[in-house]
Amino acid sequence: MRELVRPARLAPGARVAVVAASGPVPEERLQAGLDVLRGWDLDPVAAPHVLDRHGEFPYLAGTDADRAADFQNAWCDPAVDAVLCARGGYGVQRMIDLLDWEAMRAAGPKVFVGFSDITVLHEAFATRLGLATLHGPMAAGIDFIKNERARAHLRSTLFEPETVRTLASGGTALVPGRARGVTLGGCLSLLAAERGAPHARPSASGGLLCLEDVGEQTYRLDRYLTQLLRSGWLDGVRGVLLGSWAQCDPYERVRPMLADRLGPLGVPVAEEFGFGHCAGALTVPFGVAAELDADAGTLTLDEPALC
Repeated sequence: MRELVRPARLAPGARVAVVAASGPVPEERLQAGLDVLRGWDLDPVAAPHVLDRHGEFPYLAGTDADRAADFQNAWCDPAVDAVLCARGGYGVQRMIDLLDWEAMRAAGPKVFVGFSDITVLHEAFATRLGLATLHGPMAAGIDFIKNERARAHLRSTLFEPETVRTLASGGTALVPGRARGVTLGGCLSLLAAERGAPHARPSASGGLLCLEDVGEQTYRLDRYLTQLLRSGWLDGVRGVLLGSWAQCDPYERVRPMLADRLGPLGVPVAEEFGFGHCAGALTVPFGVAAELDADAGTLTLDEPALC
């Protein structure tokens, strides 16, 4: 697995577009997130349809076409330096093939931030644009608005990425050891759902795979992992980082299943790494070469996440 192109870091005054690629966005949370960005001396611009609600499907932030248009227009705007997702939920898979990827490639590299349902976009940016991205808090998310640790880590990653080259989880090793590879991953259920989709990544070979999920029973997590195993997608993976399992079964029930499914891979597995749907989530760059030390609970990037 090759390293991907790293976009440029942000500087004071940079314009950032906030888009709703998935679920509906509460207006008060959006405004609070925009205020945080302004406090960072950024120039945030909300996309035209960011507060839309789909007339028939209340789990979508407006129509697929409008969400895709907002995203593409933001990415292709030469005045925009970064695109931040407002929230996750569900909906990216419905709009992703409406994007003009050649036009987005021509727009050049920019910073992209999001997680959860946004996993589908992280994968697409890797396979279609060869671009490194940031798995981190979203602009209208509770963690972004209210958690200083999450905000501080994202801000450092955006403005001073050399100061956060080592991510320390404070967790333990499910499977001990050290490994090198290129980071990738996101929400487990979305990674499983991408199997067979157009332009999907063929495998995680050579990668340090980051996995997390929310609101799933253990048997469903088992099913997603088993699908990745049976399809051969996990063949050649170098190591695994496990993030949060918020609103899933208690971790003492989830953990044995993770050990059962991932242990036979024979690679280091670090658990409770502190990214995903947890409070104070770390921002994890995807598409960069790094070393995982599962025993120490650290991920050390070869280079800063952004140039």
